[in-house]
Amino acid sequence: MKILKVLENVQLVIADIEVSMGNKKQNAPTLCAKYEGKVIPLNSAHDGRPILMKIENAIEEGS
Repeated sequence: MKILKVLENVQLVIADIEVSMGNKKQNAPTLCAKYEGKVIPLNSAHDGRPILMKIENAIEEGS
């Protein structure tokens, strides 16, 4: 494993994220990175498993 680049202007935040699980909704505090105006979860809100910081996983703030 090696570091290719250290990203600038990234904030670590804890966001209360809501997810749908079938017909139920569930929320949990979730560790996220705030980058380029988007919030990117770093672990899943429903069971806490780590996920990759990918822009495809980003959530628009206020959504």
